[in-house]
Amino acid sequence: MAADLWGVPGLTQLARDGQAAEREHLLNPEAPRRLPHVTRLLQQTRGPVIVATDHVRALAEQIRGFVPRRYVVLGTDGFGRSDTRAALRHFFEVDRHWVAIAALKALADDGVIPASRVAEAIRKYGIDPAKPNPVLA
Repeated sequence: MAADLWGVPGLTQLARDGQAAEREHLLNPEAPRRLPHVTRLLQQTRGPVIVATDHVRALAEQIRGFVPRRYVVLGTDGFGRSDTRAALRHFFEVDRHWVAIAALKALADDGVIPASRVAEAIRKYGIDPAKPNPVLA
């Protein structure tokens, strides 16, 4: 399955740009609408947008309104639970396996692939569906 991988150095800057575009449209309702930078970029791509961050999910949620399609955010909503970054990412469900599962689930939700592909990946990566939610653990 093909995917594009992007790095985002400033989610807050993308959110500010989106908010500025909304304000411009509010104050100039008859002018052509300026699209936020993130919207313009993502309009040139296809498929769901999955964000995995070592920060709390709320940081990436700032741009949800400017993402033109399904948007899934994975984040480390806590700290001090792991001795290594890899363990932290696994505990908070943001490592490569969780990103793959989130992407497959988004594709299944969009009707692009069957849900059985998601279940197959969960088994393949040894993910326990009964694992406690890390936010509540």
